[in-house]
Order: sequence, then structure tokens, then C-alpha cells
Amino acid sequence: MTEQRMDWDSAYQQGSPPPWSIGAPQPELAALIEQGKVRGRVLDAGCGEAELSLALAAQGFSVVGLDGSAIAVAAARSAAAARGLTSTSFEVADVTDFDGYDGQFDTVMDSGLLHALPVERRQAYVRAIRRAAAPGAGLFILAFAQRPFGGGGPGPAGFTAEELRDTVATLWTVDEVRSASLYANDVQVPGGPGPAREAQRDDQGRLMMPGFLLLAHKE
Repeated sequence: MTEQRMDWDSAYQQGSPPPWSIGAPQPELAALIEQGKVRGRVLDAGCGEAELSLALAAQGFSVVGLDGSAIAVAAARSAAAARGLTSTSFEVADVTDFDGYDGQFDTVMDSGLLHALPVERRQAYVRAIRRAAAPGAGLFILAFAQRPFGGGGPGPAGFTAEELRDTVATLWTVDEVRSASLYANDVQVPGGPGPAREAQRDDQGRLMMPGFLLLAHKE
């Protein structure tokens, strides 16, 4: 299936937060922070409105958030200023082809970006974040499992565990791929996918979508 390319700016102009802006870091990534897995300077790749970056900055991490949506980046900057967080910065960038950060990051975090990229740009993205990573840097990617929205409809096709591993293993050493959940607001972006009928919800009414968490490192 050909993946539909999203107009990311329009997704932030609908009057309500887009599905992925849940007002907090994705729980799977928040758990990694609590477990002490995140270290050093952090790249939040595809940061969106940047709750992950802001949570890290609140704990004293230096964070750079990159995103292709100028509207999301403006919202992230505004939120950081409102919370008095000065150890994070945000820039509009093509995450598949950015420079200026070679070897700077000890941790790279991806909160649902890789699965949203066109297939033909995924290796460029894997290469770009590797270039930005310091030797020994950790990489954490949260991505949809295969066909999270059912077959034939719009939206990311997702990955099998093997596909996700193989995509990243071209340039990174993959340590683990495990089942995980991605949480989303129960809203639909115009022209975007809707949840499958059997989608589960948590006690806050958020959708729980099947996915994988990949852990890797740069040799």
C-alpha cells in the first residue's frame, strides 16, 4: 500500500490536538526515562508539540527537538517558555536530511516518526540520525505494528518486528525489538486514518494501538 503523505501543519490546525499529541510523553518512552535508559544530550526526532522533550528538560536533560511542522515547533517553543525550561531548543527541519549536529547526541528518541515516513525516505532518516549521534549513543524507536488501522485504508502500514529490525539494522546495532503500545487521542485528522473497531482504550479513554519498541546503539 502506498502511504499517504500528511500535511503536518494542517494536522495542528483542527481546533483539537491531533491523535499523537496526548499531552504527555508516550508511556513506553516515559518508562525508559524512569528506568535511567536516557543519558546525555538528547535528540527528539519528529518532536511534534514536544511533550517528550519538555519532560526530559524538566529532569535536567539538554534536548533538541526537530520537526517538519513549523506550527508544532512554535507550540513547543511556547510551552517551553511557559514552563521556564531553558535546556531544550526546537527547530524546523527535514528529519530525513538535516545537518549541523554531527556526533552531538548521546540518546536519540523517536516517538512514532519512522512509521510515518515514506518508505523511500526511511534509510535517509536512519542515516541522518546516525550522523547526529555520538559514538555509543542509544536509539529508541516507538513504531506501529503492521496494519494498525486495518487493511486497505489510509495511514501508515506499520512494521512487523522483523521489518522494523531490518530497517534500522542497516546502520545501527539493534539490541531488542519488543511489543509495545502507542497511545492516541480518539480523534481523526481529516483525510487521515481512523482506528480499527477493535482498538483498545485505557482508563483515560485514549486509544491503545499495537506497536513495537526498538532499542539500538551506535557502535
